[in-house]
Amino acid sequence: MKQIMKCMAIAGIILCLPKTAFAQMNINIVNKNEVLKAEAIDEVLFSVQYETTFLPDTLNTEKVLNETMMLKVGKKSSVYYSYAKFLTDSIIEIDKKNGASIDVISAHMEQYNSKVSYKIYKNHPVGKVTYLDQLGMNRFLCEEKMEMPKWTLLSDTMTIASYVCQKATCSLYGRNYEVWYTTEIARGDGPWKLQGLPGLILKAQDTQGHYTFVCTGITQNHDKENKIMYSTDGYQPISRKELNKMYTRYAADPVGFVTSSAPNVQIVVRGADGNPIKKPVNTPFNPIERE
Repeated sequence: MKQIMKCMAIAGIILCLPKTAFAQMNINIVNKNEVLKAEAIDEVLFSVQYETTFLPDTLNTEKVLNETMMLKVGKKSSVYYSYAKFLTDSIIEIDKKNGASIDVISAHMEQYNSKVSYKIYKNHPVGKVTYLDQLGMNRFLCEEKMEMPKWTLLSDTMTIASYVCQKATCSLYGRNYEVWYTTEIARGDGPWKLQGLPGLILKAQDTQGHYTFVCTGITQNHDKENKIMYSTDGYQPISRKELNKMYTRYAADPVGFVTSSAPNVQIVVRGADGNPIKKPVNTPFNPIERE
């Protein structure tokens, strides 16, 4: 059943409950302070867009979700996150420079909705992978040592976005991946947590076809003001194992998860007919990390 959500502002926090299909419930909460207090940690060299598809429900293989993701690669670090959030960040940066009011900034924050709420910073801090995400009112920071997958390099070739690519395979967090990378861009980065090859990854897919990342464009940066921004305002440290447990709890009862940490928040979930749903269905859960 399609579920229709509402948006509301609570104590300086924007709670967005967007329309969504496939009974996929996304509850996005934007903290203004996180955006306003963000600091530049690196200068962007180039940006890569990836069209990402993922299967949320393994029992319904025809219903896949799509999201455009952005990889901003700097001189020493990178950040990977939703393109919709990138657009929001860009607008907010302009707002900050122009001295826009909080009301204007709040309105711009609500313009773009994303199915993907996490951000992944590679090599920030140095030698670490920092994973930021939010579940309801909770914001989590998972910082781990930056370990490279054990890659098997193959002789197969393919052309992607006009770049000649080579094939490689690896296993990472319970899934097996086939990827295509190009040595024409000698930066060992890529979508999500994939990295460590002799060139940039332009396509990646797990062998079950549940998660696919395909480069749709690469843009060189000529603006020295284009920075990688970083903020951990309001985030609490957590291990990856514990964070994955949180995802499981959230998927089982997203509304209950939110209201348990914010008892004063009221959430109304409506069906396609506009009538309130007394007991919303849970969110299908097919995590990219299985271990």
